[in-house]
Amino acid sequence: MLSEFDLIKRYFRRARSGHAVLGIGDDCALLAPTPGMQTAVSTDLLIEGRHFFAGADPRMLGHKCLAVNLSDLAAMGAKPVGFTLALSLPGADPEWLEAFSSGMFALADQHDCELIGGDTTRGPLAICITVFGEIAPGHALRRDAARAGHDIWISGTLGDARLALAGYWKEIALDGEALAHAALRMHQPTPRIELGRALAVVPIAHAALDISDGLIGDLGHILEASRVGATLDVDALPAGPALAGQSLALRRRFTLAGGDDYELCFTAPASQREAVIATAAAAGTPVTRVGTIDAQPGLRLVDAAGKSLEMDVQGWDHFSGQ
Repeated sequence: MLSEFDLIKRYFRRARSGHAVLGIGDDCALLAPTPGMQTAVSTDLLIEGRHFFAGADPRMLGHKCLAVNLSDLAAMGAKPVGFTLALSLPGADPEWLEAFSSGMFALADQHDCELIGGDTTRGPLAICITVFGEIAPGHALRRDAARAGHDIWISGTLGDARLALAGYWKEIALDGEALAHAALRMHQPTPRIELGRALAVVPIAHAALDISDGLIGDLGHILEASRVGATLDVDALPAGPALAGQSLALRRRFTLAGGDDYELCFTAPASQREAVIATAAAAGTPVTRVGTIDAQPGLRLVDAAGKSLEMDVQGWDHFSGQ
Protein backbone atom coordinates (compact mmCIF):
# COMPACT_ATOMS: atom_id res chain seq x y z
CA MET A 1 0.00 0.00 0.00
CA LEU A 2 1.19 3.50 -0.81
CA SER A 3 2.42 5.60 2.11
CA GLU A 4 1.52 9.28 2.30
CA PHE A 5 4.97 10.30 1.07
CA ASP A 6 5.04 7.71 -1.71
CA LEU A 7 1.63 8.99 -2.85
CA ILE A 8 2.88 12.57 -3.00
CA LYS A 9 6.11 11.62 -4.76
CA ARG A 10 4.41 9.44 -7.38
CA TYR A 11 1.38 11.57 -8.28
CA PHE A 12 2.02 15.17 -7.20
CA ARG A 13 5.74 15.98 -7.19
CA ARG A 14 6.98 17.37 -10.50
CA ALA A 15 9.90 19.31 -11.88
CA ARG A 16 9.50 22.90 -10.73
CA SER A 17 8.67 25.59 -13.27
CA GLY A 18 10.64 28.22 -11.38
CA HIS A 19 7.86 30.16 -9.63
CA ALA A 20 8.75 28.67 -6.24
CA VAL A 21 12.21 29.06 -4.73
CA LEU A 22 11.37 25.93 -2.72
CA GLY A 23 8.43 23.69 -3.51
CA ILE A 24 7.13 20.30 -2.39
CA GLY A 25 9.24 18.42 0.15
CA ASP A 26 9.85 20.82 3.03
CA ASP A 27 7.77 22.26 5.87
CA CYS A 28 6.88 25.33 3.80
CA ALA A 29 7.12 26.40 0.19
CA LEU A 30 9.05 29.59 -0.56
CA LEU A 31 7.79 32.05 -3.15
CA ALA A 32 9.73 35.03 -4.45
CA PRO A 33 7.16 37.71 -5.42
CA THR A 34 7.84 39.68 -8.58
CA PRO A 35 9.14 43.11 -7.51
CA GLY A 36 6.41 45.73 -7.53
CA MET A 37 3.55 43.21 -7.71
CA GLN A 38 0.86 42.31 -5.17
CA THR A 39 -0.05 38.72 -4.28
CA ALA A 40 -3.63 37.51 -4.84
CA VAL A 41 -4.70 34.49 -2.76
CA SER A 42 -7.90 32.42 -2.86
CA THR A 43 -9.04 29.13 -1.29
CA ASP A 44 -11.86 26.76 -2.20
CA LEU A 45 -12.98 23.55 -0.50
CA LEU A 46 -14.85 20.87 -2.48
CA ILE A 47 -16.55 18.05 -0.57
CA GLU A 48 -17.95 14.85 -2.08
CA GLY A 49 -21.74 14.82 -1.94
CA ARG A 50 -21.87 18.59 -1.53
CA HIS A 51 -19.88 20.08 -4.41
CA PHE A 52 -19.58 17.00 -6.61
CA PHE A 53 -21.31 13.65 -6.93
CA ALA A 54 -19.97 10.53 -5.28
CA GLY A 55 -18.09 8.55 -7.89
CA ALA A 56 -17.37 11.63 -10.03
CA ASP A 57 -14.91 11.11 -12.87
CA PRO A 58 -11.52 11.80 -11.21
CA ARG A 59 -9.92 13.41 -14.27
CA MET A 60 -12.76 15.91 -14.58
CA LEU A 61 -12.70 16.44 -10.81
CA GLY A 62 -8.99 17.24 -10.92
CA HIS A 63 -9.71 19.87 -13.58
CA LYS A 64 -12.66 21.39 -11.74
CA CYS A 65 -11.07 21.69 -8.31
CA LEU A 66 -8.29 23.83 -9.78
CA ALA A 67 -10.55 25.64 -12.27
CA VAL A 68 -12.81 27.08 -9.57
CA ASN A 69 -9.76 28.58 -7.86
CA LEU A 70 -8.24 29.94 -11.05
CA SER A 71 -11.63 31.52 -11.76
CA ASP A 72 -11.22 33.62 -8.61
CA LEU A 73 -7.86 34.88 -9.89
CA ALA A 74 -9.49 35.67 -13.24
CA ALA A 75 -12.14 37.73 -11.47
CA MET A 76 -9.41 39.89 -9.90
CA GLY A 77 -7.40 40.13 -13.11
CA ALA A 78 -4.46 38.28 -11.56
CA LYS A 79 -1.81 36.09 -13.21
CA PRO A 80 -1.64 32.55 -11.73
CA VAL A 81 1.65 31.62 -10.05
CA GLY A 82 1.18 28.52 -7.89
CA PHE A 83 -1.17 26.51 -5.70
CA THR A 84 -1.30 24.15 -2.75
CA LEU A 85 -3.44 21.02 -2.50
CA ALA A 86 -4.91 19.51 0.67
CA LEU A 87 -6.47 16.15 -0.12
CA SER A 88 -8.56 13.91 2.16
CA LEU A 89 -8.89 10.42 0.65
CA PRO A 90 -10.83 7.34 1.79
CA GLY A 91 -8.02 5.25 0.28
CA ALA A 92 -4.93 5.48 -1.93
CA ASP A 93 -6.35 4.15 -5.21
CA PRO A 94 -3.58 4.39 -7.86
CA GLU A 95 -6.01 4.51 -10.80
CA TRP A 96 -8.04 7.32 -9.20
CA LEU A 97 -4.92 9.28 -8.23
CA GLU A 98 -3.41 9.00 -11.71
CA ALA A 99 -6.58 10.33 -13.36
CA PHE A 100 -7.16 13.05 -10.76
CA SER A 101 -3.62 14.40 -10.90
CA SER A 102 -3.57 14.23 -14.72
CA GLY A 103 -6.75 16.33 -14.99
CA MET A 104 -5.47 18.85 -12.47
CA PHE A 105 -2.00 19.22 -13.99
CA ALA A 106 -3.35 19.51 -17.54
CA LEU A 107 -5.15 22.70 -16.51
CA ALA A 108 -2.25 23.88 -14.32
CA ASP A 109 0.13 23.60 -17.26
CA GLN A 110 -2.20 25.68 -19.47
CA HIS A 111 -1.73 28.58 -17.07
CA ASP A 112 1.86 27.91 -15.91
CA CYS A 113 0.58 27.42 -12.35
CA GLU A 114 2.87 25.28 -10.19
CA LEU A 115 1.84 22.91 -7.37
CA ILE A 116 4.10 24.06 -4.53
CA GLY A 117 2.87 22.08 -1.51
CA GLY A 118 -0.05 20.74 0.49
CA ASP A 119 -1.12 17.80 2.62
CA THR A 120 -2.81 14.40 2.35
CA THR A 121 -4.75 12.42 4.92
CA ARG A 122 -7.22 9.56 5.18
CA GLY A 123 -10.88 10.54 5.49
CA PRO A 124 -13.99 11.37 3.45
CA LEU A 125 -13.13 12.67 -0.03
CA ALA A 126 -12.50 16.41 0.19
CA ILE A 127 -10.24 18.68 -1.85
CA CYS A 128 -8.96 22.07 -0.72
CA ILE A 129 -6.86 24.22 -3.03
CA THR A 130 -5.24 27.55 -2.25
CA VAL A 131 -4.09 29.43 -5.33
CA PHE A 132 -1.59 32.28 -5.55
CA GLY A 133 -1.46 34.94 -8.24
CA GLU A 134 0.04 38.35 -8.80
CA ILE A 135 -1.21 41.69 -10.06
CA ALA A 136 0.11 45.23 -10.26
CA PRO A 137 -0.99 47.56 -7.44
CA GLY A 138 -4.20 49.43 -8.23
CA HIS A 139 -5.21 47.08 -11.06
CA ALA A 140 -7.25 44.46 -9.16
CA LEU A 141 -10.89 44.21 -10.29
CA ARG A 142 -12.60 44.71 -6.92
CA ARG A 143 -16.24 44.22 -6.06
CA ASP A 144 -16.52 47.74 -4.62
CA ALA A 145 -15.57 49.54 -7.86
CA ALA A 146 -18.90 49.58 -9.76
CA ARG A 147 -20.30 53.05 -10.44
CA ALA A 148 -23.65 54.38 -11.65
CA GLY A 149 -23.74 54.40 -15.44
CA HIS A 150 -21.41 51.43 -15.84
CA ASP A 151 -22.45 48.64 -18.20
CA ILE A 152 -22.78 45.10 -16.81
CA TRP A 153 -21.11 42.40 -18.91
CA ILE A 154 -21.08 38.59 -18.81
CA SER A 155 -18.42 36.36 -20.35
CA GLY A 156 -19.32 33.14 -22.18
CA THR A 157 -22.71 31.59 -21.50
CA LEU A 158 -24.77 30.75 -18.44
CA GLY A 159 -27.10 28.01 -17.27
CA ASP A 160 -25.83 24.78 -18.84
CA ALA A 161 -24.27 23.57 -15.58
CA ARG A 162 -27.61 24.01 -13.82
CA LEU A 163 -29.36 22.30 -16.72
CA ALA A 164 -27.08 19.28 -16.29
CA LEU A 165 -27.93 19.15 -12.60
CA ALA A 166 -31.63 19.27 -13.45
CA GLY A 167 -31.09 16.37 -15.82
CA TYR A 168 -29.23 14.33 -13.23
CA TRP A 169 -31.92 15.03 -10.63
CA LYS A 170 -34.72 14.18 -13.11
CA GLU A 171 -36.24 17.64 -12.70
CA ILE A 172 -36.59 17.77 -16.46
CA ALA A 173 -36.17 15.23 -19.26
CA LEU A 174 -33.02 15.72 -21.36
CA ASP A 175 -31.87 13.59 -24.24
CA GLY A 176 -28.41 12.06 -23.99
CA GLU A 177 -26.71 14.58 -26.27
CA ALA A 178 -28.10 17.62 -24.43
CA LEU A 179 -27.19 16.18 -21.04
CA ALA A 180 -23.67 15.29 -22.15
CA HIS A 181 -23.07 18.79 -23.55
CA ALA A 182 -24.46 20.51 -20.46
CA ALA A 183 -22.50 18.17 -18.16
CA LEU A 184 -19.20 19.29 -19.71
CA ARG A 185 -19.90 22.82 -18.48
CA MET A 186 -20.71 21.46 -15.04
CA HIS A 187 -17.69 19.18 -14.69
CA GLN A 188 -15.07 21.12 -16.66
CA PRO A 189 -15.62 24.88 -16.32
CA THR A 190 -13.24 27.25 -18.12
CA PRO A 191 -11.50 29.84 -15.91
CA ARG A 192 -11.41 33.11 -17.86
CA ILE A 193 -7.83 33.99 -16.96
CA GLU A 194 -6.87 35.67 -20.24
CA LEU A 195 -9.98 37.87 -20.27
CA GLY A 196 -9.65 38.86 -16.61
CA ARG A 197 -5.99 39.82 -16.99
CA ALA A 198 -6.66 41.80 -20.17
CA LEU A 199 -9.54 43.73 -18.59
CA ALA A 200 -7.41 44.62 -15.58
CA VAL A 201 -4.10 45.56 -17.17
CA VAL A 202 -5.27 48.73 -19.01
CA PRO A 203 -7.64 48.87 -17.00
CA ILE A 204 -10.90 48.55 -18.95
CA ALA A 205 -13.21 46.96 -16.37
CA HIS A 206 -13.69 48.32 -12.86
CA ALA A 207 -15.58 45.75 -10.75
CA ALA A 208 -15.73 42.00 -11.35
CA LEU A 209 -16.40 38.61 -9.80
CA ASP A 210 -16.81 35.06 -11.01
CA ILE A 211 -20.29 33.54 -11.16
CA SER A 212 -20.26 30.48 -8.93
CA ASP A 213 -23.50 30.69 -6.95
CA GLY A 214 -25.81 32.16 -9.60
CA LEU A 215 -25.70 35.59 -11.26
CA ILE A 216 -28.50 37.11 -9.20
CA GLY A 217 -26.72 36.32 -5.94
CA ASP A 218 -23.20 37.07 -7.11
CA LEU A 219 -24.10 40.38 -8.78
CA GLY A 220 -25.70 41.30 -5.48
CA HIS A 221 -22.24 41.17 -3.87
CA ILE A 222 -20.99 43.84 -6.29
CA LEU A 223 -24.05 46.01 -5.67
CA GLU A 224 -23.67 45.76 -1.90
CA ALA A 225 -19.92 46.39 -1.89
CA SER A 226 -20.23 49.32 -4.32
CA ARG A 227 -23.40 50.73 -2.69
CA VAL A 228 -25.26 50.90 -5.99
CA GLY A 229 -28.19 49.21 -7.74
CA ALA A 230 -28.69 47.72 -11.18
CA THR A 231 -31.16 47.07 -13.97
CA LEU A 232 -30.65 43.64 -15.54
CA ASP A 233 -32.11 42.54 -18.88
CA VAL A 234 -32.89 38.89 -18.13
CA ASP A 235 -33.58 38.09 -21.78
CA ALA A 236 -30.11 39.35 -22.76
CA LEU A 237 -28.40 36.79 -20.52
CA PRO A 238 -26.48 34.43 -22.82
CA ALA A 239 -27.87 30.91 -22.43
CA GLY A 240 -25.56 27.96 -22.98
CA PRO A 241 -26.05 25.88 -26.15
CA ALA A 242 -27.92 23.10 -24.35
CA LEU A 243 -30.11 25.50 -22.36
CA ALA A 244 -30.91 27.59 -25.45
CA GLY A 245 -33.27 24.86 -26.67
CA GLN A 246 -35.38 24.93 -23.51
CA SER A 247 -38.44 27.05 -22.65
CA LEU A 248 -38.15 30.79 -22.04
CA ALA A 249 -39.10 30.35 -18.38
CA LEU A 250 -36.36 27.77 -17.83
CA ARG A 251 -33.77 29.83 -19.70
CA ARG A 252 -34.56 32.84 -17.56
CA ARG A 253 -34.39 30.90 -14.30
CA PHE A 254 -31.19 28.96 -15.03
CA THR A 255 -29.23 31.86 -16.54
CA LEU A 256 -30.23 34.13 -13.67
CA ALA A 257 -29.75 31.76 -10.74
CA GLY A 258 -28.21 28.54 -12.02
CA GLY A 259 -24.77 28.57 -10.44
CA ASP A 260 -21.58 26.63 -11.21
CA ASP A 261 -20.98 28.72 -14.36
CA TYR A 262 -17.59 30.22 -13.42
CA GLU A 263 -17.98 32.98 -15.96
CA LEU A 264 -17.03 36.58 -15.23
CA CYS A 265 -19.52 39.31 -14.41
CA PHE A 266 -17.86 42.71 -14.69
CA THR A 267 -18.69 46.39 -15.02
CA ALA A 268 -17.12 48.98 -17.30
CA PRO A 269 -17.93 52.57 -18.31
CA ALA A 270 -20.18 52.90 -21.36
CA SER A 271 -17.32 54.74 -23.07
CA GLN A 272 -15.34 51.47 -22.99
CA ARG A 273 -17.81 49.33 -24.97
CA GLU A 274 -15.65 49.02 -28.07
CA ALA A 275 -12.59 48.32 -25.92
CA VAL A 276 -14.42 45.57 -24.01
CA ILE A 277 -15.50 43.86 -27.22
CA ALA A 278 -12.03 44.11 -28.77
CA THR A 279 -10.34 42.85 -25.61
CA ALA A 280 -12.72 39.92 -25.30
CA ALA A 281 -12.16 39.00 -28.95
CA ALA A 282 -8.40 39.06 -28.44
CA ALA A 283 -8.83 36.78 -25.40
CA GLY A 284 -11.00 34.38 -27.43
CA THR A 285 -13.96 34.82 -25.08
CA PRO A 286 -17.41 36.12 -26.12
CA VAL A 287 -18.99 38.77 -23.90
CA THR A 288 -22.54 40.10 -23.66
CA ARG A 289 -23.77 43.43 -22.28
CA VAL A 290 -26.73 42.61 -20.00
CA GLY A 291 -27.55 45.64 -17.90
CA THR A 292 -26.62 48.91 -16.25
CA ILE A 293 -25.42 49.97 -12.82
CA ASP A 294 -27.85 52.45 -11.23
CA ALA A 295 -27.46 54.97 -8.43
CA GLN A 296 -30.77 53.74 -6.96
CA PRO A 297 -30.21 50.73 -4.67
CA GLY A 298 -31.74 47.34 -5.49
CA LEU A 299 -31.78 44.99 -8.46
CA ARG A 300 -34.46 45.52 -11.10
CA LEU A 301 -35.17 42.70 -13.57
CA VAL A 302 -36.63 43.54 -16.98
CA ASP A 303 -37.42 41.62 -20.17
CA ALA A 304 -36.19 42.37 -23.69
CA ALA A 305 -38.84 45.10 -24.07
CA GLY A 306 -37.83 46.78 -20.81
CA LYS A 307 -40.91 45.55 -18.94
CA SER A 308 -40.43 44.77 -15.25
CA LEU A 309 -40.22 41.06 -14.34
CA GLU A 310 -41.21 39.58 -11.00
CA MET A 311 -39.16 36.42 -10.48
CA ASP A 312 -38.84 34.43 -7.27
CA VAL A 313 -35.25 33.24 -7.67
CA GLN A 314 -32.14 33.51 -5.55
CA GLY A 315 -28.52 32.46 -5.65
CA TRP A 316 -27.08 29.36 -3.99
CA ASP A 317 -26.24 29.46 -0.28
CA HIS A 318 -24.08 26.65 1.12
CA PHE A 319 -25.81 26.65 4.51
CA SER A 320 -29.43 27.10 3.50
CA GLY A 321 -28.98 24.78 0.49
CA GLN A 322 -30.66 27.37 -1.78
